Amino acid sequence: MSTEPAAESSVDARSIELEAAMRLHLVPGIGPVTHGELVRAFGSPKGVFEASPAEVRNVPGVGPKLVQQLSLAKDSIDVRPQLDICQQNNIQIIARSDANYPKPLAEIYDPPNMLFCQGEVRDADQVAIAIVGTRHASNYGTTIANTLATGLAMAGFTIVSGLARGIDAAAHRGALSAGGRTIAVLGGGLLKMYPPEHSELAKEIAQSGAVLSESLPMQAPKSGSFPRRNRIVTGLCLGVIVVEAGDRSGALISARMAMEQGREVFAVPGRVDNRMSRGCHRLIRDGAKLVESIDDVLEELGPLASPAKIDPKTNIRHPAEMKLSDQEKNVLHSIGTETTDFDSIVAKTGLPPARVLATISVLEVRRLVRRVTGTSFVRV
Repeated sequence: MSTEPAAESSVDARSIELEAAMRLHLVPGIGPVTHGELVRAFGSPKGVFEASPAEVRNVPGVGPKLVQQLSLAKDSIDVRPQLDICQQNNIQIIARSDANYPKPLAEIYDPPNMLFCQGEVRDADQVAIAIVGTRHASNYGTTIANTLATGLAMAGFTIVSGLARGIDAAAHRGALSAGGRTIAVLGGGLLKMYPPEHSELAKEIAQSGAVLSESLPMQAPKSGSFPRRNRIVTGLCLGVIVVEAGDRSGALISARMAMEQGREVFAVPGRVDNRMSRGCHRLIRDGAKLVESIDDVLEELGPLASPAKIDPKTNIRHPAEMKLSDQEKNVLHSIGTETTDFDSIVAKTGLPPARVLATISVLEVRRLVRRVTGTSFVRV
């Protein structure tokens, strides 16, 4: 039996949903919070436009003017030009209602209604860390940012930053040099690259990660769009590392947003006579974790809210698992979330008891395993 009609129907349904998502994105006055309320109320962007004005009026945050704009949107907003621009420039559209929308980002208070993407966002990118800092970086700052990004990328982390000059660019390049994944989040549209000299770097990032924006592809960046961009940078991550930041650096806005989102905040100390160290030192005084190496980051990050799939066969529960040796992984995977006795661990791993015991001690120090009794253990 041919499945072509069903396949065509599926494609048509996706196209209709995408057009509805784009139309909702283009309606003036619908920010992330109101967008979330509307989609929750009616199940999908398409459902929003199928609802009656009276039903829409009952949604929190929706007033008479917005009800009217939604009623007129189907005839007044032509989404085809934007969809064509994306198709012609190999830009993927990720609506907030899509299954591949980044899970950590979906959890923040005001996630973007829509993401425009060159490259690919993967499940493994849930294990991500942001590295941000001043555009006016010193040699020390760029070296540290590059070194941290390289080490964390080699450990399996996705490095996220804003593609700005200085610290951001050094972080992206460090991840690329390690053959790792990196994500750049822009303040303007993907086809209005800023700064323009980072166009080639953006192409490299798209080949081994993703370049993202919530702005329409041809929308030029504005000064107010960069703080909005920062919430996406931190929202994608488990934590943010600040490397060199002055008293009024945008990186401090990222740190504040990270704290509001429940992310960990890290800061690299610098010279006391360097004004670009003041922001980092203030963060450390206020409780940010001081970072000297990637081990400081791995020690601080706690268990993930839900296991992350870093490849088709591997789920991890804790970022520290990224640096384990094969033997340590073997022992860890033999210990369940229910109490597991020592003899069972030995049998599952096939390792000598003394080696298993020594490895368990290492896992205990890394807070991946907890001893329940003298001869039984549980995975944290």
